[in-house]
Amino acid sequence: MRHSHSHQETRRGRYLPLSLLLAASVLATGAQSAGQPPSAADTRAADSITAAQLRDYLTFVASDELEGRNTPSRGLDTAAKFIAMMLARWGARPAGDNGTFFQKMALRKSGLDPAATTAVIAGRTLRYGTDFLAGAGTAFGSPAAGAAEGPVVFAGHGWTVKAKGIDPYAGLDVRDKIVALFPTGFGLPKGVVQEDLQGKQGEDWDNATGYAQRHGAKGILWLPTYSTMAGWERALQSAGRQSTSVVKFAPTAPAVPAITLSASAMDELFRGEKQSGMPLFAKLTAGDTAESFALTPTRSVRFSVGLKSEEATTQNVVAVVEGRDEKLKGEYVAFGAHYDHVGVAESGMGDVIFNGADDDGSGTVALLSIAEAFLRGPRPKRSLLFVWHAGEEKGLWGSRYFTESPTVPLDRIVAQLNIDMIGRSKKEGDPNPANRNLSGPNQIYVIGSRMMSTELGELSDRVNASYLKLAFDFRYDDPKDPNRFFFRSDHINYARKGIPIIFYFDGVHEDYHRPSDSPDRIDYEKLEKVTRTICATGAALAEVPARPKVDKQLPPEGQQGRRRTQD
Repeated sequence: MRHSHSHQETRRGRYLPLSLLLAASVLATGAQSAGQPPSAADTRAADSITAAQLRDYLTFVASDELEGRNTPSRGLDTAAKFIAMMLARWGARPAGDNGTFFQKMALRKSGLDPAATTAVIAGRTLRYGTDFLAGAGTAFGSPAAGAAEGPVVFAGHGWTVKAKGIDPYAGLDVRDKIVALFPTGFGLPKGVVQEDLQGKQGEDWDNATGYAQRHGAKGILWLPTYSTMAGWERALQSAGRQSTSVVKFAPTAPAVPAITLSASAMDELFRGEKQSGMPLFAKLTAGDTAESFALTPTRSVRFSVGLKSEEATTQNVVAVVEGRDEKLKGEYVAFGAHYDHVGVAESGMGDVIFNGADDDGSGTVALLSIAEAFLRGPRPKRSLLFVWHAGEEKGLWGSRYFTESPTVPLDRIVAQLNIDMIGRSKKEGDPNPANRNLSGPNQIYVIGSRMMSTELGELSDRVNASYLKLAFDFRYDDPKDPNRFFFRSDHINYARKGIPIIFYFDGVHEDYHRPSDSPDRIDYEKLEKVTRTICATGAALAEVPARPKVDKQLPPEGQQGRRRTQD
């Protein structure tokens, strides 16, 4: 669900002043509708939410002026300021840093420094970009900075899996060595499936980089595959781009520096080395299995990977609506959505702005409208926590940051309701296969409502059955779902902290992560119904005498998350 696009300064300079004018216009619209009287009973807050109100807010949040709300970007900052202005106007309590609505996250932008990136094999100086690339030779973040020098050992694909009796390091010591490895890409070694990776990483199984780091290797030489060579130019271009990371999430131990060799550099590395009477290079290119061994000591390698970096910041937006009950207002019903998207395309003709109206402009404005509804009053017994997460598209940054550095006690959050894409519906007779699994006008996918708490699922169903009677579809409510939707949005980080969750989702559609995900394609009547249902569910959670009991452990797949198997 994640893409990364750079921002174009010319667009930013031209659009931003208009965005401020549009924000003022939306503020005026909100003020005009604020006097509508709420209806009676438990759905009083929910009944005040309207399609017109949601359309007004989304027209701004998903406008070109905000340039796709990349993390970090000025467009995302403008969205954050807009949300905070509305919350302040309605009287929400700031719950970010230092009495503000903003929970700041320190970021680091890093990019390769080619001048400081060098390699030498057996006295031969390699040329960066021609003979080698930094890192794993893929566009997966910045490579690790560092230097390595020493003898080389070859360890095949480098994975250890006790359950399969796989240990390419048997009789091989990698400490203070440089390890040459044949990558498996983003998959597992041949003959290994996910179920084989049971137990603890580093003891019962390990991937190539993990083993090298844990056993004192100085560096890694990735040997080229046919796919590496086919994507060489693309990887070279990607290496020139900056990669952004959250400073708080930086590993405590430095990663092992690595480079990827070209075919000719690999030939140089193994020149004269034989195994089973056959040149190793020939065995590898033939796809044969090669046994691990230590190379001739004279074929030592030294290399260095240099990076250039700069600091940046982004933010979650956090607010509280305080409950009315003296005892229960110390507990929270949490509502969440991510307000970022993927920015602007680096190249292309026509529309290059990824507006993210459904993903997740719909969740962003639903959250805003729910907060507005409760702030009109009357307020429920428990307090309500609202978090607009940044960086979801980058890897669930904002929710991970909030749950690791919470601004309210996590053990006081009784449940978290996550809203990520709720504004699109499949039209009757739609033949487009890309919309095959898009939910209908009165339908929404509900994920995780009973994953940890039977009572939470029952409450959710009961509210829906007594209110708007949406068609709840539970087909993705399974951690083994091949789409892995349960792991692909912010609720998972709350669930890992023991907080029961519900995830509302309309399904993937033809405009998913495309510039065409624009406000004019939203079904605002559906958006109203789903938002009202979530609001009513939150209201019921805020009123029940006892918090929903957590009677099930999060399944192992959820506890571990999605293992990144790329070497």
